Amino acid sequence: MGDAVTVPEAYGLGPIEVTAVNGDSVELVAPLTGSGFGVAGCSGGGGTSSNGGGGVTMKCGVGPAATINDAMSLTVAEIRRTVAVLRIGPAK
Repeated sequence: MGDAVTVPEAYGLGPIEVTAVNGDSVELVAPLTGSGFGVAGCSGGGGTSSNGGGGVTMKCGVGPAATINDAMSLTVAEIRRTVAVLRIGPAK
């Protein structure tokens, strides 16, 4: 845990850090760099919550991409025990 991914400033998030990988989901935290936050879709019963101090916590399972801030696409492609494969790119 603790792996962090730096994303383009246009996504509205600072470095995204993996805080947990469970059998069916990945938990992530990130500081907010923009004025707001929005997420659409996070498969596997995922969700988001305020992390206080201008941050966000996300929990997503394997499946279709989540769109974050109408700018970034986040897909949990695969989870193998304590390792997850994430795909991050511009929103489509």
